[in-house]
Amino acid sequence: MLYLRNLVYHPTACPHAILQSTNLDLPTQQLGLIIGPSGSGKSTLLEILSGLAEPTSGGVFWREQPLIAEQLQQLAGLVFQFPERHFCGGTILEELRLGHPELGSEKVRQALSEVGLEHLSLSSSPHALSGGQQRRLALAVQLIRQPSLLLLDEPTAGLDWSMRRQLVNLLAKLKQDWTLLVVTHDAGDLLAIADRCWTLKHGQLESVEPLTLQTQSQEAVTAI
Repeated sequence: MLYLRNLVYHPTACPHAILQSTNLDLPTQQLGLIIGPSGSGKSTLLEILSGLAEPTSGGVFWREQPLIAEQLQQLAGLVFQFPERHFCGGTILEELRLGHPELGSEKVRQALSEVGLEHLSLSSSPHALSGGQQRRLALAVQLIRQPSLLLLDEPTAGLDWSMRRQLVNLLAKLKQDWTLLVVTHDAGDLLAIADRCWTLKHGQLESVEPLTLQTQSQEAVTAI
């Protein structure tokens, strides 16, 4: 289980804290959804949870064990909003084997199968894939690492409705074996698969029931 306790992130150059006294509980094999506008601190929170940034105060715990940045880098796998910007391999095979040169073809195919890309040629360029396929490949890269926690930054942003639906279905499948924390400014179809939800505004995280957000979203659509 992931715990955040009184987490604060306040860089010295900023007049106000980016994250203020943040508390969160996320059980294993559940999908947590954090919803907030741009600049609310969502990406910063993921950077802390993936060990790319250190909080000013407070702690991150996994199964009641406090973790430092180096341990979080092993625990969590982060899928960026635009993963194609971070691809370094010339082919899908090279991308999946980065940092794992000993990885056999069976493991590679297994990772691709988990994200529905088993039909692709391993010699294809990651940059030649569609936006939805690139998000799936980025997930496969993280799954190969076998992290305990998957972090996703705006996973459905920029995708058409069909690719969004495919990705949501994939995340629903993955949460059967993994713990996922997703941040987004537009919850959309993600609400239907979320076990726990929070809103993040001006650095303040508040818990809210997924059903409440779904109802509000449906009412907004009906009013249009």
